[in-house]
Amino acid sequence: MSTQPAICGIGELKPERRTHGVTTMELLARVSKMALDDAGLEPQQIDGVLMGPQVGETPQHVPATLCEYLGLQPAMANVVDLGGASGPGMVWRAAAAIEAGMCETVLCLLGNHRNDPAPRSPNRNPIREFDVPFGASGANLSYALLMQAHMAAHGCKAEDYALIAAQSRANAQRNPDAIFYGQPATVDDVLASPMITSPLHLLEIVMPVAGGDAVIVTRGETARNALHPPVFLLGAGEKITHRAVSQAPSLTSGPLKPSIARALGQAGLRADQVSFLSFYDCYTIMLAATIEDAGLAKPGKFPEFLAENGGMGADARQPINTHGGQLGFGQPDLAGGMTHVVEAVRQIRGTAGERQMNKCETALVTGNGATMSEAVALILGDNP
Repeated sequence: MSTQPAICGIGELKPERRTHGVTTMELLARVSKMALDDAGLEPQQIDGVLMGPQVGETPQHVPATLCEYLGLQPAMANVVDLGGASGPGMVWRAAAAIEAGMCETVLCLLGNHRNDPAPRSPNRNPIREFDVPFGASGANLSYALLMQAHMAAHGCKAEDYALIAAQSRANAQRNPDAIFYGQPATVDDVLASPMITSPLHLLEIVMPVAGGDAVIVTRGETARNALHPPVFLLGAGEKITHRAVSQAPSLTSGPLKPSIARALGQAGLRADQVSFLSFYDCYTIMLAATIEDAGLAKPGKFPEFLAENGGMGADARQPINTHGGQLGFGQPDLAGGMTHVVEAVRQIRGTAGERQMNKCETALVTGNGATMSEAVALILGDNP
């Protein structure tokens, strides 16, 4: 019987466009209980906690503050600060801590509220000195630059990227919890939406929402006694190349390329052998670039891959983001990356409901932070 660490519990809050008078701590407490109930575990069995860098109201002493609030006294606690890659990054760190003998069962947490006004924190990194004064401010502009470079290098058309947004919305129609459930969009709808930063249209950009996600990682023998079949970590890769897009070594390929290669190598798989693709998709260009960086398509050929794949739905050859992705489900801040982990677990367990694939043995999950800067890739599977 394998003792390899595995995911045994998940929790996910339904995204909300706005919240009123709720704290991030409260949301994290709710989603923690959901994950514990899902795993059939008691709080005292949690002896490791991983969380995001600023838990709403707590810029310092985050682990101590959160653990005190949750009534936990873990043997290992830390902050994972990888932007949208934080969720997947927590999973392999939890497994590593368990293998190192530091703890047995790790709660991984991300979430945020959307009270009005939105919380702000000081930002004094070099971008403020060398990029912002020249107009390079915010994620929309940076990802537009990446998309513009990709279009120029490979000749892809606006409708190619718009198809990703339309198919993400189509997947969201099978997920009642998605923020865009009941709101499908065609390619024409995407192209007719306002141009935010050329060439990015409004519907090619994630909708910020409130929400939270939790994942529990534990030893294999404990996971096998949980309420659901364990989901094992078979491989992981991580790479950081830059922070500001002006310092990116490439505008058409990112650090997910080596991250995915490492994760696949550890699992002994090729990308085209993976059952399910749970790809980070803050913008349409991000998913397009990830398809190519995974080796599923040559540079500039992601539209051909999608056509040959039969789209992105649960009945595709390799389904992609069946929960709607962040483009269809919504982006609950840093927890956006964790939604991809949670959906992969659901598909492998066979508990994804109407959007369930026929068979899901393995999943390739990716996380992306900053501007295609911080990358994590995971291979999850039903057998160690």
